[in-house]
Amino acid sequence: MARDDEDPSVEAKVKRSVGRFLTSILLVLAVLAVSGGWAYSGFPGADYLGFYQLKPGQAAIILRLGAYTRTESRDGLRWHLPTPFETQEIINDSEIMRLEFGIRGDDSAAEEKTAVHEAAMQTGDNSIVDLGFVMQYRISDAFQSRYGVAEVVSTMRDAAQAAVREVVGHMTVDGVLTERRGEVEIESQQLLQDIVDSYAMGIEVMQIELQQVQPPEEVRAAFDDVKAAAQDANLAINQAKAYENEVLPSARAEAIELTESAHAYRDSKIAESRGEAERFSALLAAYQAAPEVTRKRLYLETMEAVLPNVEKVIVEPGAASVLPHLPLGDASRGKP
Repeated sequence: MARDDEDPSVEAKVKRSVGRFLTSILLVLAVLAVSGGWAYSGFPGADYLGFYQLKPGQAAIILRLGAYTRTESRDGLRWHLPTPFETQEIINDSEIMRLEFGIRGDDSAAEEKTAVHEAAMQTGDNSIVDLGFVMQYRISDAFQSRYGVAEVVSTMRDAAQAAVREVVGHMTVDGVLTERRGEVEIESQQLLQDIVDSYAMGIEVMQIELQQVQPPEEVRAAFDDVKAAAQDANLAINQAKAYENEVLPSARAEAIELTESAHAYRDSKIAESRGEAERFSALLAAYQAAPEVTRKRLYLETMEAVLPNVEKVIVEPGAASVLPHLPLGDASRGKP
């Protein structure tokens, strides 16, 4: 009987323990859910619990007791140790920022003066050129961009002007104004990136684009005349090249024709000379075989060739006394 009396009491204690345990779990889950929703909704005071929200394109610099610990870049609900043990600073590292230099607009007199000062640059041939440009950059390292230098924008402006001025200082004014503008952009971007990396600024230079490139206003008319002369020179060069393209093919064809004719004449003369040499060799062999007959035949053929239009009379030796020769010229053929 005593054992039966004790069983209900033990069972009740077990039920109460399980109930308290489940209640504690539910309470913890409720607290976590409320804290998570609290942090996700950005309710004031959520950061003291270590919860914070990262949007796409953002990065969080985590500091533990003021010392850099890590950088978080995955978007969504994030957590670190509660304040003051750890704090976060959110940086937008996806935004492309833009700085303008020497571009004049409808600004105040002070800004206009600054633009004029920024645009005036000296070239390698000691000329002055007004050059306005735009620089685009983005954050590549959130921690370095925040704590690398004190003033990021002013430092970037100074570094960009130094880079462009150095590149322009190694070129002629004609190169900067005309054919080498692309080189100025590329070399300035590379040089500026080297400067930024040496400062550990955590910045990536996206592009440097020249906007307003022109000579100073005082000598702009002279530069326009030079440009017009250069255009006339290019026109004359193009016309000369067109004439060259028209004349050279016919001249080449004529040269080829003359060359082929010369080759043909050479070949014919060589063949003719070889034929004459072979005929002479054959004649020599005949002469060696019958000298008298060959000599007489050669004499007669030669006389026939030398006097083709002369009437020839052959008189037998001793026949002149019997039948004297009467030279009548061309009378027998009806000519005087």
